[in-house]
Amino acid sequence: MDGSLTLKGAADAPFYLPQGDECEVFSAAADNDLPVLLKGPTGCGKTRFVTHMAARLGRQLHTVACHDDLSAADLIGRYLLKGGETIWVDGPLTRAVREGAICYLDEVVEARKDVTVVLHPLTDDRRILPIDRTGEELQAAPGFMLVASYNPGYQNILKTLKPSTRQRFVALEFDFPAPKHEVPVVMRETGLSEDRAKLLVRLANKLRDLKGQDLEEGVSTRLVIYAASLIAKGMPMERAILAAMIEPLTDDADVKTGLLDLVTAVIG
Repeated sequence: MDGSLTLKGAADAPFYLPQGDECEVFSAAADNDLPVLLKGPTGCGKTRFVTHMAARLGRQLHTVACHDDLSAADLIGRYLLKGGETIWVDGPLTRAVREGAICYLDEVVEARKDVTVVLHPLTDDRRILPIDRTGEELQAAPGFMLVASYNPGYQNILKTLKPSTRQRFVALEFDFPAPKHEVPVVMRETGLSEDRAKLLVRLANKLRDLKGQDLEEGVSTRLVIYAASLIAKGMPMERAILAAMIEPLTDDADVKTGLLDLVTAVIG
């Protein structure tokens, strides 16, 4: 559930190609102790962006992949039996608050509703985390930053952020990169040639145009990179596209047939 790493300096930062001024806005938010909400489709680079920015800022990063069963206790901590005695073990949010680190809640709307209640006192000028079970009221250490992400286009009415929660964050909207940016990203991540990378990106954008028609979601940059990686290692392009860009999108045989026709039209 929780992945932690410490990265120092931009030289060690994972590659991220800015699409606008998102790096500057994030840095300004960090300087002013403001929480940040990242909005955008799955696989468009939100998590890579946070990892990149944590490295640039030299802050430890705790990443939590949110899911239906994630509760406030999972984030804050709980008493556990160890060596015959009961001890308190901090959760990833509590550790970030104590350490002055970044806590990143990936797809926060997937978590249980009690999670957002816990976040509220950390996303205003109080910057505190009450821990009812221990009686503590933690003041966030300097450098603590709360970052959350979600995909507003995918969530249904039962899984969305309330306005009262959204308005506690500085928000950045992400989307799939424009071709002029996505092509060099694919090339850098996989070593694929420019002409083949351009073909994959062109196909990806054609498939994205089908979102809301035959497809619930468009092809993510992540899937384009998967396909490019397979091709760069010698897999035929058509097979790589089927495995990495078509099969993950749908289980419907008729839809897949239509998508493969589109593949043939784009790449020949």
